[in-house]
Amino acid sequence: MQKILIVGGGYAGFYTALKLEKLLRAGEAEVTLVDPLPYMIYQPFLPEVVAGSIEARHTVVSHRRHLKTSKIINGKMIQIDHANKIAFLDVPGLGEIKQSYDQIVLTAGAVSRTFPIPGVADNAIGLKTVEEAIEIRNRILGNFDIAANMPAGPSRDRLLTFVVVGGGFAGIEVFAEMRNLASYLIRYYPGISFADVKFHLIEAMGRIMPEVSQKTSEWVLSDLDRRGGKVHLNTQLVSALNGVLELSTGEKFESNVIVWTAGVMASPFMKNTDLPLDERGRVPALPTLQIAKDGVALADAWTAGDVSAVPDLTGGGVGGFCVPNAQHAVRQGKLLAANLVANLRGEGIKEYKHKNLGAVAGLGLYNGVFQSGNIVLKGVLAWSAHRVYHGLAIPTFERKWRVIVGWGSSFLFKRDIVSISATKDPRLAFETWASRPKA
Repeated sequence: MQKILIVGGGYAGFYTALKLEKLLRAGEAEVTLVDPLPYMIYQPFLPEVVAGSIEARHTVVSHRRHLKTSKIINGKMIQIDHANKIAFLDVPGLGEIKQSYDQIVLTAGAVSRTFPIPGVADNAIGLKTVEEAIEIRNRILGNFDIAANMPAGPSRDRLLTFVVVGGGFAGIEVFAEMRNLASYLIRYYPGISFADVKFHLIEAMGRIMPEVSQKTSEWVLSDLDRRGGKVHLNTQLVSALNGVLELSTGEKFESNVIVWTAGVMASPFMKNTDLPLDERGRVPALPTLQIAKDGVALADAWTAGDVSAVPDLTGGGVGGFCVPNAQHAVRQGKLLAANLVANLRGEGIKEYKHKNLGAVAGLGLYNGVFQSGNIVLKGVLAWSAHRVYHGLAIPTFERKWRVIVGWGSSFLFKRDIVSISATKDPRLAFETWASRPKA
């Protein structure tokens, strides 16, 4: 029986395993999925987690609940020796173990791409995980609670100043949702006015949202400006030491909520393998999703998703490759599973070709933007399209139902404005009052 090892349980890895379970015959192959996390994160919902429009746990899909026959290992991959078909894992409770395989599927995903800017590593927070989204939300709500008790001044201004670095889709969505949340919170804090709360978005390029037309991106800019969000174009972050942000334009202000969304890069773990990588650290692939070495398929090795460089046969990709987004990762995962099974059975395999369906972004409650070709929607219509698309796209009926019911609850009872920051130190209350033996 063939042993199939899937490295990474994000979009591509999860859908590969899910499809393999449907296609494989009994006893044909054993599927093992390795990921440090026990769930797949539906990342397009993270900005709404920040805003409190979606319950955080509803944005993740449990591996064990929805993968019925695959073996799940919650561990960290250390090294892959494909020449000998052995993977080395660090598994909690077991330490380092070896895992042999016959076929390997690399879907290790991507991490936030940062630059050596002073203070960023120490003060900024990304938006790749649900834990990061929860922390951003808790910081915003916590800052409002503290600022409400303080007199006007620099310390209060710092608490009520929020910064996002990166003007791509993720950056614009979280920026708009944060602004929308802050505007909503003001009604519960009589001492804080709209003018007291400052929002800055820093983008190094001369425009935002390169996935849409220039005209559409300019509409988004004017919409953000109307809502009090200041966007700094052609501007670089020079320093964020101690929460003091210095821009290339000479501007300076302070904040303790700095969200970094300025790009992603393939998982750095790939350097710990003997598999080929391109100049950007991605795994080169053929259109069939087989790993390519010098343009030739590497035996028994497959890849998909953000970690890979898959040629875009539609001609619409950046640099000739599929862009790293969920749209491609989901479809690649499904085709990869079908090709892997066909290859095991000596049948023909297919090439990946998918034309981008368009781009849709939520810009806070009842506001959004959508573009597909020359078709552009704005405002409530685009926001509705955003919710319909992502409500249908999140995997499994169970997750769809929970998200949609959550949206309905928020509409009826308004958004929740409670933060549970005590999760950082959950034993503090118990420890403080616990009786101890006398010395």
